[in-house]
Amino acid sequence: MKLLPALLAVALSAPLFARAAGPADAQGLWLTAQGDAVLEFKPCAERPSALCGHIVWDKDAGTPADTCGVQIAQLERYENDAWRDGWVYDPRDKKKYKGALRTRSGDLQIRAFIGVEVLGQTEQLKRVATIPPAPSCKR
Repeated sequence: MKLLPALLAVALSAPLFARAAGPADAQGLWLTAQGDAVLEFKPCAERPSALCGHIVWDKDAGTPADTCGVQIAQLERYENDAWRDGWVYDPRDKKKYKGALRTRSGDLQIRAFIGVEVLGQTEQLKRVATIPPAPSCKR
């Protein structure tokens, strides 16, 4: 019964192999690197094959600096492990950029660029299970 130990070894090592990221991996709630906002990514309401991102929690909710509800991304297609062909919006400088979004090691990386992706900047976000309780964005 040499087969049993070999099968057991394969079964125990299976979780060690990383699976490739897929288009649904970017969906969910993500906390910004500064911890000042939570973004939600999900299929766009008017374009279900595209991915949209909105601010669903902002540390400045209810103040003049409130960005609750602002759409910060719309990316049209998933290709080569990234969402592409769309835009990302930076509410800090109030500008839209070309964008790419990918998941790596459980984090979300948003790349904003002008021209070619190599010349852009990346922000890394951490997945969160829930939106912080306060201050809350009005829905």
